[in-house]
Amino acid sequence: MRLMRLLSQVGVVAQRPDVPGYERDCGPGQGCVFGTEWSDATDAPDSRNGCDTRNDVLRRDLIDTVIDPDTQGCVVLSGTLHDPYTGRAIPFERGWETSIAVQVDHVIPLAAAWDLGAWRWSAARRATFANDIRRELLAVGGPANMSKGDSTPASWLPPNKAFRCEYAVLYLRASLHYALPITRADAEVLENVARRCG
Repeated sequence: MRLMRLLSQVGVVAQRPDVPGYERDCGPGQGCVFGTEWSDATDAPDSRNGCDTRNDVLRRDLIDTVIDPDTQGCVVLSGTLHDPYTGRAIPFERGWETSIAVQVDHVIPLAAAWDLGAWRWSAARRATFANDIRRELLAVGGPANMSKGDSTPASWLPPNKAFRCEYAVLYLRASLHYALPITRADAEVLENVARRCG
């Protein structure tokens, strides 16, 4: 079983530490520990293509997209997301009050990554992690993303049970690639998911 194999390879710690210093915001006097949000200037896969990471994810994950013709093919104006976390179709329309309906989730939440070891990384590695479109980012429904917050699998799994196996694989692959451990409680939950995945 793919999930069990991944679980056997990932490091496990007793619990998630509470490491001071996490500050995502990049305003004056703020920590900006994972770099500028959705930066194109990182070593992440598909970076440095002239488009911000959020729009890279939207173009990948939405269907029936309309792209702003004045942005060199970058900015998504509208489209439809088949939300993997809920299984629902969510219309997306770019705008100050409407863009929040579709958000880009970090599969391993940035705050959790910080606590589990990213605090030791260089600023460049943290920025790469935060913008890794292949391993770490998914377009999802805004309410589902907000309900997840900075939770790890022990306290949050996608409401859409049909996506839980894939979510577990994504979570563990990112953990392995970035050498981030999971907690014992996460491991127990993911083992239960793995038993149902066949």
